[in-house]
Amino acid sequence: MKDFLSRSCGASATFICLCLNPWLVGELSPTLPAFQDRPFFTEITRQVGLDFVHDPGTEGKYMAPEVMGSGGAFFDYDNDDDLDIYLVQAGPLPESKNESRVPNRLYRQNADGTLTDVTAESGLGDTGYGTGVAVGDIDNDGLVDVYVANYGPDALYRNRGGGKFTNITALAGIGENGWSASAVFCDYDRDGYLDLYVSHYVKFDPTKVCVKGDGARDYCSPQSLPYESDVLYHNNGNGAFTDVSGPAGLLGVRAPGLGVLCSDFTGDGLPDFYVANDGEANQLWVNEGNGKFLDQAFLRGAALSGMGRPQASMGVALGDVEGDGDLDLFMTHLVNDYNTLYLSDGKGGFDDATAAAGLLTPSLPWTGFGTAFFDLEHDGDLDIVVVNGRVDRGPVLPEARMSSYWNRYAEPKHLYQNDGKGRFTDISGLTGSFGSEIEVGRGLAVGDFDRDGDLDLLVTNTAGPARLYRNDAKKTGSWLLVRAHDTPHQRDAPGAVVTVFSGGKRYLRVADPAFSYLSSNDARAHFGIPGATRADRIEVLWPDGSREVFPAVPLNQSIVLKKGQGKPTTH
Repeated sequence: MKDFLSRSCGASATFICLCLNPWLVGELSPTLPAFQDRPFFTEITRQVGLDFVHDPGTEGKYMAPEVMGSGGAFFDYDNDDDLDIYLVQAGPLPESKNESRVPNRLYRQNADGTLTDVTAESGLGDTGYGTGVAVGDIDNDGLVDVYVANYGPDALYRNRGGGKFTNITALAGIGENGWSASAVFCDYDRDGYLDLYVSHYVKFDPTKVCVKGDGARDYCSPQSLPYESDVLYHNNGNGAFTDVSGPAGLLGVRAPGLGVLCSDFTGDGLPDFYVANDGEANQLWVNEGNGKFLDQAFLRGAALSGMGRPQASMGVALGDVEGDGDLDLFMTHLVNDYNTLYLSDGKGGFDDATAAAGLLTPSLPWTGFGTAFFDLEHDGDLDIVVVNGRVDRGPVLPEARMSSYWNRYAEPKHLYQNDGKGRFTDISGLTGSFGSEIEVGRGLAVGDFDRDGDLDLLVTNTAGPARLYRNDAKKTGSWLLVRAHDTPHQRDAPGAVVTVFSGGKRYLRVADPAFSYLSSNDARAHFGIPGATRADRIEVLWPDGSREVFPAVPLNQSIVLKKGQGKPTTH
């Protein structure tokens, strides 16, 4: 791995000094792009009928689960080719004597783009103390199922069709009863059935009291509580799962896990798992192909920051930032500890390139959670969006409009624009209310909600409303949405890597809903492609390691690529 300072700041001692002084580096930010005739985002929450408000349940008692928030999902539960919304609720903690439980909510998108609350008739109104959500077709019936991660017993819901779900947690052998965070469905053993990885945060003690430097009570840090191991469930193919965490090698590591990704990080054709840990070294569980995993995060440069220390990792995203055909990592972190961009070296390793990318300084004052790579304006490169909110008391920002209690944790959201070369500029001031609304941001999901070809944003807030933002950025190119369908198994293929070749350039994206923080996203790969009207060819690297090439298609449409219907290829 390259030395962090030389990679990020160059050889000049003077420039290294500037790099380590973030307030001086801020003076070097490039000029903002020209202002368009309207903000990049327009909030449409009320317009579409989204009325969800997160209930933390125990405001004022400094119970850690309430400040960590809960996520949401964009997914098509009824197979009508539009995105519906699922939002995870919290409510009273399990330790509370309050037996009034508040359910999660499912909103069906109607033909006119509005939403209808269908929670009651769907059976998806889980009443656990909710944290995260993962979606995937566990039984290969063409219907997307839902896993709800809770503080307390988790729940697995099977989609029966007709808009109905059944809780099959006990029948499936799911026995989670700790503090689960993010989860991901992924066929790690390539047997055709989606397995399940669940990150665990800490073992919460509701009687523990924590104070900060001023002696006042505040939320306990994860380092003040016992850690737990993550869990891996193998899908047996008959509707049941087996906990294989022990044989897989996961039980030897205990860490406060939050964000999770599944992807082939080593290039050997086997899906691996990357886990963002809060204040401890991150894990890269490399799949050895025999049911066992080995943590190679240190070996591959993705365990610690470039300064050699663990960070408080929350959300995580995966994408090709430089357009070089390799998948890079981005993670959000605690205030005074920069969000981190790890660039792939093309050989299965990573380098901390945060400062060189212009991302070090802008993130230092904030605590980041949900995050995503996405092409805002269809110029062919990936921009970055981050939602923020503190986990310990801070100064109240003048624009904060929450309760006096939560105003101390409220922060703005951010948007960073890629210049096409992997250098980013903070353009949050051009995003309308998205950048100016000061709340305790947690979950973030991206997806083409209004079916116009660009990606919209769903944001969840602790003790606040979920918000839906329509992408109104002026577009400089065309678009393509690609659904990677594993036709032999009658379901989508989460983790498929799709590369579009157009106009002499290539654009690489991942078709996978599982990234960000506690949330699930549009499962299609989204492309912005400037200066072209068609994709000359499309290549899909399927999760089982096979490759196919598909012929040219016009741009500005959503397409389905079916496994087995392309031309096989090898590299």
